[in-house]
Amino acid sequence: MIMDLNAEKLELIKKIVKTEDLGLLQKIRAIFEDKEKEAWEELTPEQQEEINITIQNENRGDVVDF
Repeated sequence: MIMDLNAEKLELIKKIVKTEDLGLLQKIRAIFEDKEKEAWEELTPEQQEEINITIQNENRGDVVDF
């Protein structure tokens, strides 16, 4: 199953790299953005706040790498 998934990803990558159709690329981007938005909306407000705080801390350089 994982091999099938990886093979599918590679095929899509090849097609994306070859295309000159900007509209198609924009549609693909929109699909991913919609999925990211859905994932964000499934988080609790507390989880969203924790992520936002982490991003703000990282932007300020307040993050410690382990």
